[in-house]
Amino acid sequence: MLNALPNIDPGCIDVPDTDRMRASPSAHRPRILLLYGSLRERSYSRFLTQEAERLLNAFGAETRIFDPTGLPLPDGAEVGHPKVQELRELSLWSEGQVWTSPERHGAMSAVMKAQIDWIPLSVGAVRPTQGRTLAVMQVSGGSQSFNAVNQMRVLGRWMRMVTIPNQSSVAKAFQQFDESGRMKPSSYYDRVVDVMEELVKFTLLTRDVSTYLTDRYSERKESAEALMERVNLSAAT
Repeated sequence: MLNALPNIDPGCIDVPDTDRMRASPSAHRPRILLLYGSLRERSYSRFLTQEAERLLNAFGAETRIFDPTGLPLPDGAEVGHPKVQELRELSLWSEGQVWTSPERHGAMSAVMKAQIDWIPLSVGAVRPTQGRTLAVMQVSGGSQSFNAVNQMRVLGRWMRMVTIPNQSSVAKAFQQFDESGRMKPSSYYDRVVDVMEELVKFTLLTRDVSTYLTDRYSERKESAEALMERVNLSAAT
């Protein structure tokens, strides 16, 4: 069949194989990092994130919530800044992530975007987000909207993450949480349960084969060409 594809480098082709998707399952709990996009004292995106963490723990996940307080603006500090390092290390630790943002002016918040921007697509040969699962949620002050979750989906794809199909958008969030910050029973809460359950399932399904799932022909070809160039250069000298 490859003979019919003259532009393909057969040495770099890896025909998908179901046997390679049957890795021995990891024994540790799924590791989930949660990010939220507001610094307010009474932050509904933080409340929703904390509610999501309770559910994830109930579903058997190990969780970490990153506090964005003190995180500098992208390019406003060196990458060695303690909060930047904390965020990047948590991203590397994670096998899945939850991004929760308030909607501000029809978009995700600057606090949310700054966190995502500090996590690079690659650091040398290490990709801090590639192959990790992602769930997106938002809170709104008014009627239900999907602007923030739609934007975060685009960014998740750009960060090479496996963004799960389900998502949560909580309208009039100020009505959905009690004085202690706990979410009230509602269809919105039920959807959050759905999303966290699905995230754990997708994480368990993909975490042990994420390297195989994200292995790309174009990158293998580029690496092979670079190696050949180094070999030729060495031979010439």
